Amino acid sequence: MSSTEWAQAALQSFDAVVQATEGFRSRAGQRLMAEQVARTFSQAQLGKVDEEGGEAAPTRAIAVIQAGTGVGKSLAYCAPAIALALARGTRVLISTATVALQEQLVNKDLPALAARMPQPFKFALAKGRGRYVCKLKLDRLAGTGEAHGEDDDDLFPEEAASARPKRSHQETEARIQFYSTMAQTLAKGAWDGDRDSLDTPPEPEVWSPVAAEGASCTGKHCPAFSQCTYYDKRKELVGAQVIVANHDLLLSSLGARVLPELDNCLLVLDEAHHLPATALDQFACSMDLSRITWIERLSSRGLRIGALLEVEEIADIPKHSAQLRQTLQDLARIVMDVYGDNLKSQKDTWGPARVRVPRGELPEQLVAPLGLLAASADGFLEALRAISKALRAEMRDKPDEARRLSTLYAQIGMLAPRLEELHATAQLLLQDAPEGADRTFVPAAKWFTLATDGEFIVVKAHASPILPGTTLRNHLWSAVRGAVLTSATLTSCGSFDFFMREAGLHGDEAATTLEVASPFNYAAQGTLIAAETRADPKNAAQFTAEMVDALLHDIARVEYGALVLFTSREQMRQAVDALPTAMRSVVLVQNALPRTQLLKRHRERVEGGEPSVIFGMQSFGEGLDLPGRLCESVFITKLPFAPPDDPVGEARAEWLRAVGRDPFSELVVPATAIRLAQWVGRAIRTEEDQAHVYCYDKRLTRTSYGQRLLKGLPPFALEQRAPL
Repeated sequence: MSSTEWAQAALQSFDAVVQATEGFRSRAGQRLMAEQVARTFSQAQLGKVDEEGGEAAPTRAIAVIQAGTGVGKSLAYCAPAIALALARGTRVLISTATVALQEQLVNKDLPALAARMPQPFKFALAKGRGRYVCKLKLDRLAGTGEAHGEDDDDLFPEEAASARPKRSHQETEARIQFYSTMAQTLAKGAWDGDRDSLDTPPEPEVWSPVAAEGASCTGKHCPAFSQCTYYDKRKELVGAQVIVANHDLLLSSLGARVLPELDNCLLVLDEAHHLPATALDQFACSMDLSRITWIERLSSRGLRIGALLEVEEIADIPKHSAQLRQTLQDLARIVMDVYGDNLKSQKDTWGPARVRVPRGELPEQLVAPLGLLAASADGFLEALRAISKALRAEMRDKPDEARRLSTLYAQIGMLAPRLEELHATAQLLLQDAPEGADRTFVPAAKWFTLATDGEFIVVKAHASPILPGTTLRNHLWSAVRGAVLTSATLTSCGSFDFFMREAGLHGDEAATTLEVASPFNYAAQGTLIAAETRADPKNAAQFTAEMVDALLHDIARVEYGALVLFTSREQMRQAVDALPTAMRSVVLVQNALPRTQLLKRHRERVEGGEPSVIFGMQSFGEGLDLPGRLCESVFITKLPFAPPDDPVGEARAEWLRAVGRDPFSELVVPATAIRLAQWVGRAIRTEEDQAHVYCYDKRLTRTSYGQRLLKGLPPFALEQRAPL
């Protein structure tokens, strides 16, 4: 079939599903989006492409689609994408940013679609390996004999162990009992091995020692392979035409064959506005300069296991290990010599004290030790790779010793990722402008932190790329043939430019954009009330006091459900403290209850005819679906500026200024526009909703950048209110 015929057939499948859905209302915007999805995925050339007369680059096709609230984007991309995948003999990979959307797709949208599409298809949820238990580790730590001894330390990650030098016998026994109970529940079939399906998911420090991590996994050579939860789930993925993953897993597994090959599948990125931030998180790295006893443990394990297997490369492990420990200690001392006064002066700040390296130019005294660190880590890793290779060969030759050998493999694998992270961090910290580079060279963000852990002082080194677009272009888009990126908020200030740059698609000839308007009549359904204050919002004390007075006046008139969104904890605390006694029973404050319980209580109150007002922050400004009376008013206390005050944002702003660009206009305003659009988007969720949105920040209507922000908001009726 030609690409045109494929697209037409996919669109027919979409139309058939819509017609087969009882009570489903046809939406012009939804079909427009489905057309673009079908056209994009039909044009992409997948797999190996043979061109007569020489090798030509395969055709890539990427669509960036903003679909307003109410468009029904899940059906608009699922139906045509799945129809095309079935016709072309390939698969659809859907990546989301939140667990809520993953669950909605797997538990609701895809089952409903499978019941209506003419061709059957299977779908599966993909999670990271670390979400599943490793039965071999669990059995070892739950056992009465093997869990004690050298590997007893695996019960407690070093970060926890460093704070309790004299760990109590009772504490260790309690941890072993916990693992024993977990192992028994797994053996009885009462638990499927998925961390998320436990009644109370354990804390990271409890889960980490039994998580199924790739570095400690021997795959088919493991004696527990036939009972492995992770590989059972992998089998489901192999037989599925549709796989639902998340952005973290997508980016962390690039090139690892965990998910379908990106050059031979159809990729959908929903909640795509999260992709740039996820990319920066994925490619950032850090190393602990203070807690280093794990190096000695890894060294002794490597020597012991390498000697058993007669691996020659282990000869230099003692040298590498000693060099690493000494160099890390030297680095911690130099960091404190150079930055100690600055770090110690921040002791009362929230979180670890932090100092960033200006322009990414390391002090000269740090360069040589970091080079030595990188070289020693590289040599140590080479020895560990040789041991791993020998272990795998031994497993093939001696399957009857698989349990013993797999345990040895896991003992090294549990600590090896720390060495890999140390190596990666040292390399990124050493990244510097090449000789003769012009001022457009983009340095990495580099910073150091100081924190206390019990009686211990912990110094860490960190590094990160600062441009997500460059990272995504190099690591993701270079492998992708066909993709659709979608969200309700991809434009910023009325343009796709900011997102396209952040996502690494700016200037990519394969990428097209489409804005699909919401079917809602915002002008008739909602009112944006610009409620000004006399105080300038930059004067935090005066503004907050005046804003709180106006807020209390307005929420006193709430009849049903309302949402108040704050830009800081301090701002929210002051509003809570100012609540009159009669109003305290009406307000539900984020974190006072678990999110699900808080929302349940809110619904019960509103359905019972009582007023209920939620006080929340950023996480409540996105993804919260409170239709109808559940949210008849949204109160935005202050414009949600996201100033570049983290090390990566600061480094990026510094670079922009160095090349003559304005970080406020180019970075802060567009990012704020997307966040503000998300916050405002909590107001109108259905075609029947009526809602008011209040904003107490006069900069929205009084400044030029405020006018830019307004361009990115739904076309509500605008009402300006003078100070009360």
